[in-house]
Amino acid sequence: MIRLLIVDDHPVVRDGLRGMFAADDRFTVLGEAGNGREALAVAAAVTPDVVLLDLRMPVMDGVTTIRELKAAGSAARVLVLTTYDTDGDVLPAIKAGATGYLLKDTPREDLFRAVVAAHRGESVLSPAVAGRLMGELRSPAKEPLSQRELEVLTLIAQGCTNRETAGRLFISEATVKTHLLHAYAKLGVRDRASAVATAFERGLLGKN
Repeated sequence: MIRLLIVDDHPVVRDGLRGMFAADDRFTVLGEAGNGREALAVAAAVTPDVVLLDLRMPVMDGVTTIRELKAAGSAARVLVLTTYDTDGDVLPAIKAGATGYLLKDTPREDLFRAVVAAHRGESVLSPAVAGRLMGELRSPAKEPLSQRELEVLTLIAQGCTNRETAGRLFISEATVKTHLLHAYAKLGVRDRASAVATAFERGLLGKN
């Protein structure tokens, strides 16, 4: 049997999950916890095979809990089960060492299969989460712009031509073009308008 630890700050969620898994003879629920700190104590006492872990909890959040479990030498596989699928939730959890990441609307049988797969050490991701990770891998690297590239973009955003920008910064027009090309590559765009728009979206020009 696969030994489970259920970690969620909502008692009704824990009760529901316990009931689901108790009804299947492949699983046994060894314990529950309402936050990460409790989870660490229970995991040390009962040594589960798989930890079903919520992310946003009081006292200690899920990502910190994953890190602490690893630091404590726990061999348990961590399967995140949460409502949230934003980049700010998914990526830190995966980087911290989560074996899988599922959303709470996952059907019962899919959840059972995911726990079995996680127990085997296989990565399990909900379709929405997998799509986010692929998008992150395919997106251009967010290399920071140099101070000079920001100065050039700031003037371009103010409506200056390349020649006017060169004059104000006391550099050649060719150098302005070079800085723009570097900025395009870093921002993942192909023209001046897109570069300015993207820089504003990222808050790079907001204070200028």
